[in-house]
Amino acid sequence: MDISTWLAVKRDNNEIVGYLEPLDEAYDKVCPRSVLGHPVLVACDYMDGEELLLERGIGELANQWALHVVDPSEKVPLAIIEVSAHGIVVADALLTKALAPTERIIVPWPDVESRLTPYRGG
Repeated sequence: MDISTWLAVKRDNNEIVGYLEPLDEAYDKVCPRSVLGHPVLVACDYMDGEELLLERGIGELANQWALHVVDPSEKVPLAIIEVSAHGIVVADALLTKALAPTERIIVPWPDVESRLTPYRGG
C-alpha cells in the first residue's frame, strides 16, 4: 500500500492523531486512519475526517491489544510501547505493567492488515 499520499492530522501541539488517506486525487473523499493505520471510517469528506481524528485522539493506544496469530490460545494482552515509522512495538501488557522483562514484538507500521486488534479476553 502506498502511504506516501497519507496526510498526518496533528493537534495544535504537533502530536499526530491519525492520517487521512485520499480516495481521489482532489482529496474530496478520504479514509480517516488511526495512528496505527487502521481505518476509522470507510470514507468521508476531508473536513469531517480531520475533525473525527482530532476528536478521537490517541487514547486507544492505552488499551490492551491482541496480535492476530494462527492459534487463538496463544493470545495474551499486549501493550503498545512505541509507534513510529520503524514499527509498532508491543509487549506482554501484564509484564510491562509490572516493569518485568518481556519479549518485544514489532508489527510493521502502518498496520493496514489489522494484525493488532482490541484484546477481548482469553
